Amino acid sequence: MQRNFILTDVMKTGRHIELEQFISSHSFTNQTFDCTSEYFTLQNYDLDSYDRRFAIIDVAIRNSIYHSDEFNSELNRRLDLLHSQNFIFIRSTVWESKANIMDQHDKFLPRIDIPHVEWLGGISYFWFHMYNKHLNRKFKFNHDHKKYDFLYLNKGSRTHRNTLFSKMKEGGLLDNSLYTFRSQGITLPDKYELPGIDPKLYPRWGKDQDIFELPYNDTKFSLVSETNDTNDEIFMTEKIWKPILAQHIFVVHGNYLYLQKLKEMGFKTFSAHVDESYDLERDPSKRIERIVSTCRQLKGCNWHDIYLQT
Repeated sequence: MQRNFILTDVMKTGRHIELEQFISSHSFTNQTFDCTSEYFTLQNYDLDSYDRRFAIIDVAIRNSIYHSDEFNSELNRRLDLLHSQNFIFIRSTVWESKANIMDQHDKFLPRIDIPHVEWLGGISYFWFHMYNKHLNRKFKFNHDHKKYDFLYLNKGSRTHRNTLFSKMKEGGLLDNSLYTFRSQGITLPDKYELPGIDPKLYPRWGKDQDIFELPYNDTKFSLVSETNDTNDEIFMTEKIWKPILAQHIFVVHGNYLYLQKLKEMGFKTFSAHVDESYDLERDPSKRIERIVSTCRQLKGCNWHDIYLQT
């Protein structure tokens, strides 16, 4: 049995409680994990008794504290002391993708001069978050009657989103759909917005993981507009877990082999009923064309039969 010790947040300025919950849900065989977020209580542990020691620098993107010289000086002082005790360092940015971090590296992240590895959002962190957030919620989903074709939710402007949105609009595929593009001022009809939220004042952060049943009940399919469409990573956010929790048939505009990774995790997709060949297309532009083609196929299909069969 290999024993691991984890300091879950060197400066305790991130999400140490959620990180500890995520770690405690692991299924590694022959491994134990002891965690603490309290740097100043390390002397209470027999660190030499552990096979491995890890220290996480948890990063909450856009936290202005990282620009503080005092913060960075204290952070690196602690890292030097931990390094002398053979800690392995992990910079945790579990709510972001590699592409997002590369875009924001100098702007938002603390300065870390010591060798470390990156823990990014990947495929399972948002599933863990959504599972726990909605575990005891009694949803009322009903897929017997549908008024609209697609539920297509966009918030921030990104190049791949702008392109697909334009092609869907130009092709008339959104003529009978519920869709948003909040950065362009496009919101849902009031009755379909999250209860208690003014659509014109929709918060930048904090509500994206919430689920309102009515838009899913009244639409046939979700067109999921993921954060990135790159080929060198797969990043799954709340955007895919919402239709899965809603038992809603989906098409995903995301990374190359995104659906394949879902299947590797044990989920089923709709390849027996929907053309999902877009997932195998490496070229992002061609992937968009295939997604549009799939949406055109869905718009004319017998949606009720697909729900009955799936």
